[in-house]
Amino acid sequence: MALAIIFAIVTIFAALGLLRSLKIKNMLGSGFAFLTFAVFGWFTIMTFIDLFTGGGSTGH
Repeated sequence: MALAIIFAIVTIFAALGLLRSLKIKNMLGSGFAFLTFAVFGWFTIMTFIDLFTGGGSTGH
């Protein structure tokens, strides 16, 4: 569960960074922020799906 929370926090910060870099028209920063948001967002969604459907290991 801790991994999913960390992924969610990183995703939120990436979304905020994306909005900030778009506001000041920093395209390189926007690109990296978007990629970070996309990758960690995907990991967050998949981790929560795995946790709530009971798949995978229990971490023991």
